[in-house]
Amino acid sequence: MKKYDVAAFIWPSYTGHEVRTRVFWPDGEGEWQSVRKATPKFEGHLLPRVPLLGYKDEAEPETMEEQIELASSHGVNVFIYDWYWYDRRPFLECCLNDGFLKAKNRDKMKFYLMWANHDAGYTWDKRISDGPDVPIWLGSVDRVQFDIVADRVIEKYFSQPNYYKADGKPVFAVYDIDNLINGLGGIEQTKAALDSFREKTVRTGHAGLHLQLILWGERMHNLTGVDGEHLYSSEIAKILGFDSTTNYQYVHFVDIDRDYGEVQADVLKYWEKFASIGVTYYPHVSLGWDNNPRFNSFRRGILKNNTPENVEKALIAARDFADAHGVDLITINSWNEWTEMSYLLPDNVYGTGYLDAVKKVFLQQ
Repeated sequence: MKKYDVAAFIWPSYTGHEVRTRVFWPDGEGEWQSVRKATPKFEGHLLPRVPLLGYKDEAEPETMEEQIELASSHGVNVFIYDWYWYDRRPFLECCLNDGFLKAKNRDKMKFYLMWANHDAGYTWDKRISDGPDVPIWLGSVDRVQFDIVADRVIEKYFSQPNYYKADGKPVFAVYDIDNLINGLGGIEQTKAALDSFREKTVRTGHAGLHLQLILWGERMHNLTGVDGEHLYSSEIAKILGFDSTTNYQYVHFVDIDRDYGEVQADVLKYWEKFASIGVTYYPHVSLGWDNNPRFNSFRRGILKNNTPENVEKALIAARDFADAHGVDLITINSWNEWTEMSYLLPDNVYGTGYLDAVKKVFLQQ
């Protein structure tokens, strides 16, 4: 039986351990606050979604031990932690540092970081989420801050025995390439910063650094420091030397306000397009999309009919794509995005249906 690395993104907001989260979620339990208080916006809207494991603090080792057992027994063997750096210091590290890395059974799972370097704005605070999109913290950093970030992740995370590697190189993903380039001052400055990151990683005893770019579709970028020049994402990936690409969410590159089967048909075409860039592409499967739990008013755009049976078909397609293109990593959104209605964890609607689909496709094929 062929083995696959099935990696699920983790949104590390379900804890009150970090004081700065009280800005958005004053109840002191992180974004569980929004999940609990979600209300249906139309007849048949299945809200709130209730986690069958309970509203547990994911910065507690016991919580993550339970989730690691559940994930590993169903074929999910990698967690991709959304990782943040705002206002010259880390944000939402507690779930990783205090929960996952202190879990007694952590050796059953690999993990790697996705630097979620987007701006933090109104969306997380439901009290003002219907207002103007005003950034609270910026996700872009200058070279001084970039070097601090690089040093931190190399020392604190790459050295962990269960950090995920590709060809012996620790994998580090970047979410927002525009923010990265704009903060560093241009494409050449960004290349120099990433080259320095690679060199530092090698100097600390690693075989190299595997950089992964999160694609938002094949879009144009207006680059700071390059007068009048626009580049496609694929060109940027090559210029900056990214080793691989994948996606974070279907909503970033397809119209999701349709039936899951219709959306998946378009996704298959995008997978081929992404793979043709010339940089290794790892297929991505999103389980759903509905971010109404974060808002008081109704937000249009809901992925429909995303049943475990239909998701299973998407997972089979991802497995077949991986086989055809000689790759063994599949990314999934997500493990626990409750406020975007895209999660593998068992709930009151489908039970363990999504996890059972993963197990059937990747452990019982």
